[in-house]
Amino acid sequence: MVDREAFAALLGDEGQALLGSLEHYEPESELAVATRLRRTHAPELVSAALGQARLRQRAAAKFGAEDAARMYFTPAGLEQSTRANVAAHRAERFRRSGVERPADLCCGIGGDAIALARAGMHVLAVDSDPLTCDVVRANAAALGLGDRIEVRCQDVGDADVSGCDALFADPARRGGKGRVFDPEAYSPPLSWAVAAARRFPHSALKVAPGIPHEAVPGDAEAEWISDSGDVKEAVLWFGAAGPAGTAESSPVRATLLPAGRSLSSRGLPDPPVGPVGRFLYEPDGAVVRAHLVAEVAADLDGRLIDPTIAYVTCDEARSTPYATGYAITDVLPFQLKRLRALLRERRVGVATIKKRGSAVEPTELRKKLKLEGPGECTVFLTRVAGAPTVLLGHPLGSPAGA
Repeated sequence: MVDREAFAALLGDEGQALLGSLEHYEPESELAVATRLRRTHAPELVSAALGQARLRQRAAAKFGAEDAARMYFTPAGLEQSTRANVAAHRAERFRRSGVERPADLCCGIGGDAIALARAGMHVLAVDSDPLTCDVVRANAAALGLGDRIEVRCQDVGDADVSGCDALFADPARRGGKGRVFDPEAYSPPLSWAVAAARRFPHSALKVAPGIPHEAVPGDAEAEWISDSGDVKEAVLWFGAAGPAGTAESSPVRATLLPAGRSLSSRGLPDPPVGPVGRFLYEPDGAVVRAHLVAEVAADLDGRLIDPTIAYVTCDEARSTPYATGYAITDVLPFQLKRLRALLRERRVGVATIKKRGSAVEPTELRKKLKLEGPGECTVFLTRVAGAPTVLLGHPLGSPAGA
């Protein structure tokens, strides 16, 4: 782990030249590279530069290659930071609400502060860790945002945010033993963050996507966000940015990036349950987390295959941005020998195995199926009316599922 002294050296002329020389280095050759560089540079500076080069390569997936190549990171800060397009989505919502000077509490390496600044706001970024604050300042300067991001190193509970018109907070959700699931075990606790949020006309709190719905305050809108199909986080919106902020606001929302599609709760009852039809729809993870499967089922004029499983089925192909559709070819009770024989008969060599409500592990099943052949299909391990069931199909739009 780099210390503040080594990080400061990394920002100097020698450190910058060293970092520049590592832009395209290959991690598998690190030992040889380190040995060579230590002949002309201090070992501490070489270690700091190599560590930063590794982090920048990893960060490209979150921040894009161009920004990642200029930014600075800590291992924990990169892991816990917000993906750039998710932060941009949130910043745009603040911008539409008229926010000019938000406070970013528990700012980490500055991903959200950068997005807010790029949306035209002047940001107060607060974190209690001195090295992290050094990293935020360096990132603001590297991206040309130093005049829009003010960094203060102090406990968020002591921060003077009186000049701010909005609050964003990202409480730490990791402890010494890994992830923290109890919202009151966040640092600071969710109850503290909620109380702070209520003091501002616009506020948002980033929380874990697995937050129980009963833990969501009644005066907040809960928004679950996915990016390219992966659920990334949940956000609690308060004040004018929350349920009462706009005509389209609702207590619960699922937003799918990068398209920016947003599905709101309509307070629908549970969908009906019925037999598997010709088509199956797999709702996006954010829709499932937000408990909005009923809204998708209603839009598809569909039904559930089981009251406890988030698969929607219908008899006619329909279009929805909130679920992936499949044409179903077979429905059979789960029996390994029967499934293996059917896939061999179809000469299936490539199978995408999905599961909901099944104890079978896809990795183990794949080994036992011993697939061979040119064919492809999607295998669903699930329950239908309470019984272990296998569904075979193809994505809609593929040659087999069109």
